[in-house]
Amino acid sequence: MLDELKDLVERHLFTAKETKQIMKKRTAFETALVRRVAKKADFLRYASYEMGLEQLRRKRVERTSRHHPQTPPYLSLTCEEESETTIPSLSDYALVRRQFHIFERALKKFKSDVGLWIQYIQVAQQEGARALVGRITARRVRSEALQLHPNRPALYILAASHELSHQSPSSARTLLQRGIRLNEESVELWREYVKMELGFIESLRRRWDVLGISAAGAGNPTDADQPADPSRHIMPGFGDDTTAATHEPMEEEVEGADSRKEIMQGAIVKSVMTSAIQALPIIELFESLKALLAEYPSPPRLRESLLQHLYDLLRQALPDNAGAIKLLAGRFLSPDLQGEAFVDGLRKANEEIVGRAQDGGQEDIFEVYAAFVEEWCGAPIDDNMVGALLRSPGTFFKQYLISTVRTLIQQRHARTSPSLLSAHVRLLTKTVDGDSTGPAKVLRTARKYTTQARKSAPVWRARLDAERRFSETRSVVREVWREARQGSVEGSGEEVEAVWTWGLFEEDGAEERLRIHEELLRDSMRNASLNGLHEKLLMSYVRVMHEVHRKPGTGLTSDQGSDSAKWLHSIRHMGSAYLATGAVWQSVFTTLVGEEWWVDGKQEVLGEVYKKWEGQDAVEATLAWAGWLLGIGKGKEGAAVVVACGRSIGEEERTALEKRWMRMVG
Repeated sequence: MLDELKDLVERHLFTAKETKQIMKKRTAFETALVRRVAKKADFLRYASYEMGLEQLRRKRVERTSRHHPQTPPYLSLTCEEESETTIPSLSDYALVRRQFHIFERALKKFKSDVGLWIQYIQVAQQEGARALVGRITARRVRSEALQLHPNRPALYILAASHELSHQSPSSARTLLQRGIRLNEESVELWREYVKMELGFIESLRRRWDVLGISAAGAGNPTDADQPADPSRHIMPGFGDDTTAATHEPMEEEVEGADSRKEIMQGAIVKSVMTSAIQALPIIELFESLKALLAEYPSPPRLRESLLQHLYDLLRQALPDNAGAIKLLAGRFLSPDLQGEAFVDGLRKANEEIVGRAQDGGQEDIFEVYAAFVEEWCGAPIDDNMVGALLRSPGTFFKQYLISTVRTLIQQRHARTSPSLLSAHVRLLTKTVDGDSTGPAKVLRTARKYTTQARKSAPVWRARLDAERRFSETRSVVREVWREARQGSVEGSGEEVEAVWTWGLFEEDGAEERLRIHEELLRDSMRNASLNGLHEKLLMSYVRVMHEVHRKPGTGLTSDQGSDSAKWLHSIRHMGSAYLATGAVWQSVFTTLVGEEWWVDGKQEVLGEVYKKWEGQDAVEATLAWAGWLLGIGKGKEGAAVVVACGRSIGEEERTALEKRWMRMVG
C-alpha cells in the first residue's frame, strides 16, 4: 500500500494523518478476514469502506481541479475516463482495484453465494470496468457460477444481458436456452427470452431500414430510378441486375422476401411464446408476457399480432381459469381508449366475464368479476358517461355495473357467492349518497344476503360496515357484530379475523378496548378451530394492556411499585384465564423490557413472565431472561438460569443453548 498512500499525500488528496487512519482501518478489516470462520459481512464491510474512500478521493480531485485550473486534466476525470489518459497516477486506480480484489477473495470462500456474484458484477459495471465485467461473466459466471447454481435463473439472465450489450445475440440466445432447459418452470427466464427476441426483431428492422431492405419484398428491380439493392451484399443472387424484368423471381429471392416478412411479423417471437406455454401453462407466465408485449416499443401492428397470438394460446391452455378470463377481458381496455371507445371496451370486457360467470361459473370466476366491478366503480371516471353502447340510455356508468352484479346474483348458481354478495353490499354502501330511501334499501339487502350466506365472513363484514354507517344506534351494531361471531363465520384466516376484530375501533378508549378484548378472548375459546385467532387476540390484548398500564413516567418509586402490582395481576390473570402461547409470553417480555424508566419491581415482573414462558418454550425463554440479567450486571444469576434449564432439556437442545449463551457472553 505504501506507493499508493504516498501518491495520495503527494497530490494533496489526503494528509499523512489520514493515511495512517486508513492503514489502521485496513488492518482491522484484514484481521477480521483471516479469522478461522470467515464471514461474508466482513468482506462486504471492507469493500464498502473502500468504495467510500474512492468517492472521497474523487470529490477531492474535483475540488482540486476547480481551485487549480492548471492541474493536469486527468485529475478531474472519472475512473473510466482516467483509464483513457496516457499519464494516470497510481492512486487513480488503486482504490478501485482493491475493491475488485476484495470481491475476488470473497468469492473464493463463498462461491455458492449468488448475491455476491451479482454485487461484484454491479460494482465493476459502476466503475466502468467493461473488460472485467466480460471476464467475470464469461469466465467466472459461465464456468463457475452456472455450474454451482444451474437452477438460478438470475445468473443466466445476467450472462445473457452482458452478451447482448456486446452485440452477441447468438451467445445470449444460447445461454437463455440452456437456462430454460434446466429451469423450464422459470417465468422470468421465459420472459427474458421473449424480450431478447423482440429486441432482435427491432434491431433487424432498423438495420434493414438503413440498408434499404424491404421486409415485404424486393420491390421493382427494373425501375430506372431505383438505387442498387444493397441486400445483394448480404444475400448473394437476390436482386441481381442480370435478372430480366420479365422473368419470374428466382426461388431464392421469393424465399428471402418471405423469410424477412415472417420475421418482421413476429414468427420467431410467436414460436418462442408457443414453446413457453407448452412448457409452463400457468397464468403467471401469460400475465408476464402480456405486460412485456404491451410495454415493449414495438410497431403497433406487430404488437397487436403478438398479443392476439398470446390470447389464442391462453384460450387453448387455460380455458376455464379465472385469471385467464380476466386477462382476456382486459384486452378490450387499453390505456389509450377514451370516450365512446372506452365505454364500448368496458361493455365488451364486462360481457366477456359475465358470459363466463353465467355458464355455471365457479367461485373463483365470481371473485374475479367482483374485483373487476369494484375496480372500475372506484376508478376516477365521469359517472355521467352514458351512451347507447351500454344498451341502456339514461343509466349511469356505475349503475350499469352494479345492476349487472345484481342480475347475476339472482341466478341460482350465484345466490350464495360470498364474492358477489359482499361486493354488491359494498358497492351499494358507497353509492347510496343523495338517495333518502337508499340506506334502508342497503340494510335490507345486506340482511338478506347474510341469511343467504349465513357463515360467509366477507358477507358479514360487508353487512357490518353497512350497519355501522346506516344504523340508528350503536347498540344495534354491537348486537349484529355479536351475531356474526356466534354464527361461526367461515372463510380465510384473514377474513375471519377481520370479522372478529371489526369492532375494535381506535376512537374507543383503552379501557373500553381492553374490555372488548376480554369478551372476544372468552368467545374465541369456545371453538377449537379459532386457536390461531385466539393467539392474535392475545397479542393485541398485550398491547392494549400496556397502553392501560403505562404511566406518564414521573420516576416516582410509588408509581413504579403500583405499576409492578398491576402487571403481576394481569400476567397471572392471562395465565389462568386464557390460552397463552410462547409467542404471547415473548411479546409480553419484549414489551416490558422496552420500558426504560421502570426499575423497581421490574425484575419480579419479568421473572413471573419467564416462569409462564418457560413452560411453552424453555430455550428461548431462558436466553431472553438470562440475557436481561446479564445486561443489568447479574451475569452469575443468568448463568445459573442457563445451567438449570440445561438439566431439563435434551442433549441437542442443551448444546445449542450453551453455544448461544456463550455468544451472548462474548
